[in-house]
Amino acid sequence: MSTSTQSPDLTTFKALSFDCYGTLIDWESGLISDLASLLSQLPATHPYVANPLVAVERFNHFSHELWLSQPKQLYNDNLISSYKSLAAELGVSLPPDSEVEKIGTAPGRWAPFPDTVEGLQRLNKHYKLIILSNVSNENIERTVKNQLAPAKIDGVYTAENIGSYKPSLNNFRYLFEHAKSDFGVDKEKGELLHVAVSLVHDHVPAKQIGLRSAWIARGGGEEGDYRCAGPVEKLTKEGKLGFEWRFETIGEFADEVERQFAVKK
Repeated sequence: MSTSTQSPDLTTFKALSFDCYGTLIDWESGLISDLASLLSQLPATHPYVANPLVAVERFNHFSHELWLSQPKQLYNDNLISSYKSLAAELGVSLPPDSEVEKIGTAPGRWAPFPDTVEGLQRLNKHYKLIILSNVSNENIERTVKNQLAPAKIDGVYTAENIGSYKPSLNNFRYLFEHAKSDFGVDKEKGELLHVAVSLVHDHVPAKQIGLRSAWIARGGGEEGDYRCAGPVEKLTKEGKLGFEWRFETIGEFADEVERQFAVKK
């Protein structure tokens, strides 16, 4: 449901921009699976074994450090480097090189959430759909072709093309410029809505740059819940969040969109 009793109007937008991994694709489950060869070497009492999401959080820490220090590094290499850093920190053995290299192409294999494809197909009827992702072109192309089909994705803008990673405002400026030139969608006229799970990487910069947004919480919302990609209560108190809608899933979001368009008929 939205963040208010009466949901703000969703029928005025011409396009939706999405974060992909975490919002459309279940990257946490996918990454946990890819970390299994490392976590299987740990004792059963290790906190990463008891709660693999903690291991994901630590992996993500290494990844984010590289986003800042090497903003032009290909995401495939970022993943491989982060994987090796986590293994070194844990003192466990790496699998053969051929297996380590596969971590770089893992996002292109991760599965969508059960509600994603059907929800996107319903949204296709009302908006242009654009992806703004930190993942490489190679991975996102495979995801769009294999995991998100038959939903239609109209545009894809990646960190590889932009030369920086979200939450850099450069990525959002690139989105605005290309949404306008490619699809005639003008953010300044209120024609673009950003839809994402990540608070830190999407909703905080969206507020900074004046982009309206909807939060797909995916079960998040509790203080310290890693699924939020940032502490929601802390960020709210600091005035850093400005999303106007909150839904648990893309399916719920599509339900509300269809309801509003039906009322206007």
